[in-house]
Amino acid sequence: MNEQEVTTSSAGPEEVGLSFLALAHSVRERVDRHMTTATGLSLSRAKVLQVLAGRGPLHQAELAKALEQAPRSVTQIVEGLERLDLVTRTGDSHDRRRKTVSVTDKGRAVLASAEQAGAEMLQQLFGSLDRRQLAALDQLVARVGTAVY
Repeated sequence: MNEQEVTTSSAGPEEVGLSFLALAHSVRERVDRHMTTATGLSLSRAKVLQVLAGRGPLHQAELAKALEQAPRSVTQIVEGLERLDLVTRTGDSHDRRRKTVSVTDKGRAVLASAEQAGAEMLQQLFGSLDRRQLAALDQLVARVGTAVY
C-alpha cells in the first residue's frame, strides 16, 4: 500500500478499529504459538514470570492486581507454573490462605528463552517495515493508546 492509498482510504473509525482488533489478535496468537512451541511458555505464563522477575516475590492477590486479572485466573496460571518448577509458593505464617509466589532460577531461564522467541516472531512480523513506517506505526499506536489509558 502506498502513501496515496493511505490518504484516500474511506474507512471510518469503526472499520479501522475492527481491522486493528483482528490484526492485534492474530499477532498475539502467532507470538503465543511460537513462544509455546519454542519454550513451552505461553504469553500469559510469561507475563506472570515477568512481573515476578521485575517486582520480586508477591502475594497471589498482589500478583493478580499487577496483572489486572481475576485472582482465580492467576491462581490457575501459578499452579501450572509451580508444577513446572518455574515458581514456588510459600505460605504466610499469619494467614494460611495467603501465598507468596516467587520465580525460580529455572523460571528465569525459561522466561529469557520465551522472551527471545517472542522477539524473534515480532521481528519476523514487523521486520519488513522500514524505519519511517515503524515510526509512523509507533505514533499511531501511541495515539490510540492515549484514548485507552
